[in-house]
Amino acid sequence: MKIIVAPDNRLNQVSKKIDIVDNTTISILDQMLECMYKNNGIGLAAPQVGILKRLVVVDCNDKSNNKKPLKLINPEIIKLSTENSEFEEGCLSLPTQYAKVKRPTEIIIKFQNVKGVFCKEVFSGLEATCIQHEIDHLDGKLFVDHISKLKKNIIIKKLIKLKKKNKK
Repeated sequence: MKIIVAPDNRLNQVSKKIDIVDNTTISILDQMLECMYKNNGIGLAAPQVGILKRLVVVDCNDKSNNKKPLKLINPEIIKLSTENSEFEEGCLSLPTQYAKVKRPTEIIIKFQNVKGVFCKEVFSGLEATCIQHEIDHLDGKLFVDHISKLKKNIIIKKLIKLKKKNKK
């Protein structure tokens, strides 16, 4: 799997829902996790690897808590807290670019797990921010869509230069 780098129209498209959770779906999630780890990420959405499906993997854990990485199928935010947190966000599809983004501190999402079971779970802090960031990808949005137009344009121009430089 290869990470798509912005600007790229595929990153601006809305992803399709997964109808049936099967071995192909699970294999894609496993490959996404591998790709995310290989690129030192903490989250990855399927559109970032050219698959326009509603699939997300997240691993914000440090080694001390032994929590398993999240594999989310058709994730959907059903509740957002009124309190916001600000984190400096980066993205594997916007390499070397970072910006402070305010997002709700706590979220409740519903999703399917790898067994196809519908789940509902509460997330907070960095994990909540990361999940919101990845769900944005499923809806064709990037973290730069949450910052000022001026800052966004500066970042996009840098990425265009980076892409041109890498093609040489």
